Amino acid sequence: MKSFIVAVSGLLATTGLFAQNQFDRAKEVQLNTITTAVPFLGITPDSKAGAMGDAGVSTLPDVNSIHWNSAKLAFLEDDMGVGFSYSPWLRAIVPDMSLSYLSFFKKINTNSTLGASLRYFSLGSITFTDDAGNNIRDFKPSEFAVDVAYALKLSKRVSTGVALRYVNSNLTGGTIVQGAATKAGNSVAFDASVFYRSNKFKLAGKDAYVNLGANISNVGNKMNYSTSTTPDFIPTTLRFGPSLQIDVDEFNTFTFTADVSKLLVPTPPVYQLDSVGRKIYDADGNPLISKGKDPNVSPAQGILQSFNDAPGGGKEELHEFNYSFGAEYLYNKQIAVRTGYFYEHPTKGNRQYITLGAGLKYQVLNIDLAYLIPTTQVNPLSNTLRITIRFTLSKSKEEAVNQDKIDG
Repeated sequence: MKSFIVAVSGLLATTGLFAQNQFDRAKEVQLNTITTAVPFLGITPDSKAGAMGDAGVSTLPDVNSIHWNSAKLAFLEDDMGVGFSYSPWLRAIVPDMSLSYLSFFKKINTNSTLGASLRYFSLGSITFTDDAGNNIRDFKPSEFAVDVAYALKLSKRVSTGVALRYVNSNLTGGTIVQGAATKAGNSVAFDASVFYRSNKFKLAGKDAYVNLGANISNVGNKMNYSTSTTPDFIPTTLRFGPSLQIDVDEFNTFTFTADVSKLLVPTPPVYQLDSVGRKIYDADGNPLISKGKDPNVSPAQGILQSFNDAPGGGKEELHEFNYSFGAEYLYNKQIAVRTGYFYEHPTKGNRQYITLGAGLKYQVLNIDLAYLIPTTQVNPLSNTLRITIRFTLSKSKEEAVNQDKIDG
């Protein structure tokens, strides 16, 4: 039953998750991908970052910063904002799957900001059947996460942020699967992040800024869909990286950014097998491990273990880092053109793709678009246009002056 849950969640929420401990003979690569529950938490929700190679930990803050780095919210200049993002999923195969994302922020004062978001992943309609192939029921699986975040400036250049998250994953609706009763999975998690923005400096005679960001997200309890199965890790992720902003003049700005990310959950070990390829168990019923470490550990132990448990040693550990690169050209703070590239090692899922996008700002309205072009394999977002709409509201000059007096 556990394999069914992982298959449903993995198939519908991401790609490259079914190659665990399999051998790709065409490429002669030993695959050892890491699987988790609720992988929808790692999907890029907004089109701005989605157009920049899924990089966003150190870019300038906006209403969607909770996902990337909640500490960035403290540097928002507007008083309040709301955003909505919509991403069709596997649109070429299934017409009714999608990810929706609603986000909000409100400045408390010049140094602190509150944020909130709702992420909803609709998995379309699934027909459950019995062993004889008879229809049992139709069900529409779905997953959602609710976030609340707080960001605080520690100085004029540094901020920190935390986010609390409730996650619900209802993949079966209580249907009996492979003879076992199922239930909706639930988890509570948190993020912790930091953001740094440099003073203005000169680069090739132009004004420039450097940003640095780091975020550890989805630190929380495991997800369980049945009392008869082993619970699964949620996608605890470390993300960090820099960005560089260059103001060529008052009308033209370039931004370059890069993110490095890694799942902080155990890597599947290599188990000892008998002559017919079955796992060998000890007297207590635990499978014997040939290489690697036991993945059945607590979330805290899993985080620590994730840096040195790959059966392939240090080389395989390095393969577990993903890389995102993005660039943006902004004209007159109104029209943006974006591109990026995402790289995942072939043994860890092999997701590699180019991203393109654009943005338009008109007064308080921002519209962002993103498009993904896979370079190695079919991607759930292939040939799909994603859209984000953002609204911001600034304080009047009188309100800003009065607030500064209160803060001061």
